[in-house]
Amino acid sequence: MSEQPRPAEYGPLGPGHAPAKDPMKGIRGVMAGTLVLEAITILLSLTVILKVDEGVYWTTFNWVYLTAVGVTHLVLAFLQRFRWALPVNLVLQLCVLAGFFVHPSVGIIAIIFLLVWWYLLHLRSNIIQRMKRGLLTTQHL
Repeated sequence: MSEQPRPAEYGPLGPGHAPAKDPMKGIRGVMAGTLVLEAITILLSLTVILKVDEGVYWTTFNWVYLTAVGVTHLVLAFLQRFRWALPVNLVLQLCVLAGFFVHPSVGIIAIIFLLVWWYLLHLRSNIIQRMKRGLLTTQHL
């Protein structure tokens, strides 16, 4: 009897089993670190807004908004283990993008970090696809 070929979507070793080490835990750690870095950057932008143009942009709304967004980033960095964290991360990026109305420098920060988040989502998608195909090393140990 001849052996039936494996489906083309699997790697040469087959689907394997669940990875010994959770690769998604690593991605969540990178996302948490990115949120911390973004929080630091946003909170440091407060000094820019205070000093640029002799403090014209230093209004109560602007500094409260940026402080709230920065602190929210910091708090959310410690909540990445929950399923709802990723959608909240993406909504939070829209809040930073709305910082264009606070000051253009905050908008530039938002664009830079949107590119970082796009890349993180690309990496996450790649890992999920590799897990489904059985291409991770720890799936075959």
